[in-house]
Amino acid sequence: MTQLHEAAPPPATSTPLLEARGLTKHFPVHHAVSADRAAHGVRRGLLGRRGPGMGAAGRGGDVVHAVESVSLALDEARVTAVVGESGSGKSTLARLLCRLVKPTAGQLLLDGDPVPRSGRGRREYARQVQMVLQDPFSSLNPVHEVRYHLARPLQVHGPDEAGRSLDDTIAALLERVALAPADQFLRKYPHELSGGQRQRVAIARALAVRPRVLLADEPVSMLDVSIRLGILNLLGDLCERERLAILYITHDIASARYLADTIVVMYAGQVVESGPARTVTDQPAHPYTQLLLSAAPDPERDGAPTLVGRGAPPSLVTPPAGCRFHPRCPHAMAVCATAAPPGFDVAAGHVSACWLQARDLTAAQASPLAPRGGGNTSPDDTSSNDEPGGGDDVSPDTR
Repeated sequence: MTQLHEAAPPPATSTPLLEARGLTKHFPVHHAVSADRAAHGVRRGLLGRRGPGMGAAGRGGDVVHAVESVSLALDEARVTAVVGESGSGKSTLARLLCRLVKPTAGQLLLDGDPVPRSGRGRREYARQVQMVLQDPFSSLNPVHEVRYHLARPLQVHGPDEAGRSLDDTIAALLERVALAPADQFLRKYPHELSGGQRQRVAIARALAVRPRVLLADEPVSMLDVSIRLGILNLLGDLCERERLAILYITHDIASARYLADTIVVMYAGQVVESGPARTVTDQPAHPYTQLLLSAAPDPERDGAPTLVGRGAPPSLVTPPAGCRFHPRCPHAMAVCATAAPPGFDVAAGHVSACWLQARDLTAAQASPLAPRGGGNTSPDDTSSNDEPGGGDDVSPDTR
């Protein structure tokens, strides 16, 4: 459903660097045991047993449907942005692509071939697919200097050029991320750097092993607004100069339009719209994408944004039947509550999973469905997360 190509795409016969087919991830729900139940279980000798409804391990096989059948392709020298609010599955998707989380179902292909499961294959995959984490304040070890953070991956995977000294390689890495002169940063600890400098060091660390794919999970959301543009420009330059395939995860659809060639919109673990960045932002086909754009800052807009969505994101333990967005959608129809929409081709390379794009609905299927939920809310108004008990997303930047 998700074809990630815009204007001047690679030839139809080209093979994506990294491709995901039907990636799915379900996390088991661990239920807490109340004090009264625990005491009752101890008296009856039940807590030592394992089974449905027993103890804190789970009850009835409940799972969080964090990512559901997501397919996408990352091409050389192109930036793909994954956009959505907290709890939409963006960070979980990045972890699946980086193989930090084992998928429940689906397949990963590198250069068109299935990713090997051997130890050597996993190590080579880790070298080619690197990740930049969201928080530069915790992604660097505070007890080590910058030099250590950059030297360690080089020592594990080998130097990038034969005959080049380790110090020369580290200095070149710092210069690649605009931390120059390198001598001013080599002996500094993370707490001595600004947030932007820390994130540049984290990017340099990822580049140390000469990756071909860079997964950037909210790389600017925890940085001061004044320095975010510098990091985005750095990612764009790396994509162009080094022909990296970059996955940019963000809440901010405005920054996705600025940086990305392609935008993929996720809601409640599913892809709801994808296509060329300008097409998706200028002519959004899915009501959820329209809601995101309504919440995004726009200097040309007069007055406050008009938000057309209602309610809040659904529970991913018991997601709604049919289209997962229908309880919040102002255009919901009867069919939306019963059947999940397929991906409809809106334009060249532009796909929307919304029944509004269907042309063969019956009168009964197209009858309006009264929306559920409370008053208008923006995509910010949620505290849900991608994983149970997790918090891999922070408040979105679409304010």
